[in-house]
Amino acid sequence: MALLVGGVVGAVLGSLATFVFASYRNGPPVVPPWAFGGAVGATVAIGTIAGIHPAMRAARLSSTVALATA
Repeated sequence: MALLVGGVVGAVLGSLATFVFASYRNGPPVVPPWAFGGAVGATVAIGTIAGIHPAMRAARLSSTVALATA
């Protein structure tokens, strides 16, 4: 859930930056819906991989080794 919220917040901030830049340059402020969805999807995918990878590595360790190296 937190990944999804973070992805949406990041996409909204990116869209806002696009609108500000476009209005500064007198251009059309356009953010395609697929770009917004892709940004959210990429954030969720990267965050999931970044969370699962260390968890899988830690799961392979015995508890005594994990505690001794912490």
